[in-house]
Amino acid sequence: MTKLTRITFNPQIMGGRACIRGMRITVSLVLNLLSNGMSVAEILEYYPYLESEDVYECLRYAAFLSDEELYPLAPLAIA
Repeated sequence: MTKLTRITFNPQIMGGRACIRGMRITVSLVLNLLSNGMSVAEILEYYPYLESEDVYECLRYAAFLSDEELYPLAPLAIA
């Protein structure tokens, strides 16, 4: 996985949620805007202090989190 340099975690900012470059803009906000049909250009217009790479890194972070692997558990032995 590519190193994420724009996603930050700080307990003093938004309760430690994933944010963009230490700002009070959460990854979940950006992902919600995208999932509701907003374009990258529209997001950048509403949040001019964001950069397009911030938005794309939010998508990479979401892809990383969704790449889950399932490990079947062995059945429990009942005595």
